[in-house]
Amino acid sequence: SPGAITEHFTLNFTITNLMFTTDLQTPNSRKFRSAEKIMKHYVDSLLQQSSIGPHFTGCKVTGFRSGRHGDDTKVDAVCSYKDNASLAGFDREKLYQEMSTMTKNVTKLGHYSLDRSSLYIDG
Repeated sequence: SPGAITEHFTLNFTITNLMFTTDLQTPNSRKFRSAEKIMKHYVDSLLQQSSIGPHFTGCKVTGFRSGRHGDDTKVDAVCSYKDNASLAGFDREKLYQEMSTMTKNVTKLGHYSLDRSSLYIDG
């Protein structure tokens, strides 16, 4: 739409049933690409159902890190949306609540289990 500006926000969460391995830190590894594709699918489908859905343009997984317990994997992503006068402005608290609800109180993302205290949205 005319006058729309692409805005970004970061999204972080921890998966408790995806064991972190060093090849998840290597962007060209098979494991990284596979996990990246799966995370992008799950996150994009959730955000398309959210209040920013009509303006949502996608997420890019920027990395995987070792979680607190070694077995956990932290996921970092940068997501984008088109902002214009018709959009009431990005409300990260509202988006957090929607994502929390859609992930069963931050416990499930597809077949992955989430650390309930790990969801973070900044923007």
